[in-house]
Amino acid sequence: MKNIKNISIGVALVIFNFSFAQVAIGKQVVDGNSTVLDFNNVTGNTKGLILPATSGLPTGTLVNGTFIFDVTDNKVKMYENDTWKPLSDAGNSSAVVANTSAELGKGVVMGAASSTADGVLVLESSDKAMILPQVATPHINVKNPYPGMMCYDITSKTLAIFDGSVWNYWK
Repeated sequence: MKNIKNISIGVALVIFNFSFAQVAIGKQVVDGNSTVLDFNNVTGNTKGLILPATSGLPTGTLVNGTFIFDVTDNKVKMYENDTWKPLSDAGNSSAVVANTSAELGKGVVMGAASSTADGVLVLESSDKAMILPQVATPHINVKNPYPGMMCYDITSKTLAIFDGSVWNYWK
């Protein structure tokens, strides 16, 4: 049943991609014309975006701006200029549930008809960006954060990343 739900969501995202090229999740309208993916950022939101957990660093066609949670050293990392940059201290991946299913296809591409990037969700646009879920003081308000969760802290105006142990903040 869970796989059917995931497939349905993926198909819906593909359909929305071809129909609108902008997607809102948890709300009816995308904020602004320069947004490809937008989340429900209502007051009191405590939900974030969970990054894919990988065992080691992905290989293949890597593009700048790729984010992962690497369970080998328990760090959130971003690929930039041919290198993986850690965005968190070493955390704890004991809560991560391993994905043992076979990977099929290249994932969902939003903002373009196709992409050379390899990922579960690829946002491909030369003039649109993603708006992260917005949470006020996530270290206080998110009661059970998951390793690899990221959001925008509207209180400190920083990128907030949970590494499985603590929240890391980036200006």
